[in-house]
Amino acid sequence: MKISEIRKLKDEEIKTKVMENKKELLNLRIKNATGSLDKPSKLKELKKDIARMLTVLKERENSTGGNE
Repeated sequence: MKISEIRKLKDEEIKTKVMENKKELLNLRIKNATGSLDKPSKLKELKKDIARMLTVLKERENSTGGNE
């Protein structure tokens, strides 16, 4: 997911997607440990997507509450 796509989403949608991606990441880690993971690059991709989403949330938080 590109950063421009993430920025178009609302905060609640981003939080929901983060939780979904974390669950999927857990499942992929389990598959990787058992040796049945087909695309190991999917792990890295999911981690980066989660990081991008959390970064956008943090930017929004800082821009709204930075002048206290």
